Amino acid sequence: MPPTDASVNAGTVPIPVTEIGIATSPGTRERLITKTADEGADSEDTLDLRLPDDFLALFAGSTDADGERSWGGVGAAGPASVLSIAEDLLDRVADWGPISTPAGMLHLVPVHVERDLPIISRWMNDPAVAAFWGLGGPQAAAEEHLRSQLQGDGRSVPCLGMLEGTPMSYWEIYRADLDPLARHYPARPHDTGLHLLIGAVGDRGRGLGGTLLRAVADLVLDRRPACARVVAEPDIRNTPSVAAFLSAGFRFSTEIDLPAKRAVLMVRDRSLRHLL
Repeated sequence: MPPTDASVNAGTVPIPVTEIGIATSPGTRERLITKTADEGADSEDTLDLRLPDDFLALFAGSTDADGERSWGGVGAAGPASVLSIAEDLLDRVADWGPISTPAGMLHLVPVHVERDLPIISRWMNDPAVAAFWGLGGPQAAAEEHLRSQLQGDGRSVPCLGMLEGTPMSYWEIYRADLDPLARHYPARPHDTGLHLLIGAVGDRGRGLGGTLLRAVADLVLDRRPACARVVAEPDIRNTPSVAAFLSAGFRFSTEIDLPAKRAVLMVRDRSLRHLL
């Protein structure tokens, strides 16, 4: 469970400083990698949910001749050995394609560190974003966060949100049932979580948070037949973020205590998607 709300509705969801985080942010989320001993006794721990070697072996042969995949000419997305696993755990995010929203066509493009790190790091250094995601400072901080997902077992896929072809948001699509978040609520198999950061200041305050959250939550439900719920855990203090989730068809499920925050568990149910 990554960040806390730091820009899901960056414009629709003002946060203490500005509004940047509607979906969750790394600063308040248990990290995907274990911290080293010199980082302090209060370091967050992680769930040791490693996939069995025989399971991973099922995907070993799915790489192409170059060992890489590329996306629409934007650049190689990364080693196929990593993406093949990620795409299977999350039903091939790279192949989900664009989705129409009231704000325009949105396309989630899996992050390629060499290509996307500069813009993601710049967004993370916005004070309003850094307050929730905790990834401000040198690019190395954002790079470690991205690589920990891309080199992991595929339970979380970081993406750039391209609106009408322009990168304007950062997303993390993750398996909530395999995430440390699962410790804190009655998770169900294939629960899928969302984290969203709206990057450009000019895109905030326009109500985009709720609009994009609804579109992506519905995209998840359309592309992941086994998933019955999309979840998120915004900081309870971030009223605008909670409001954005509600406007996107999520319901307020309960309050939960996470390592770095008290959060609201927001849920969008497949069975209620046409009612909310």
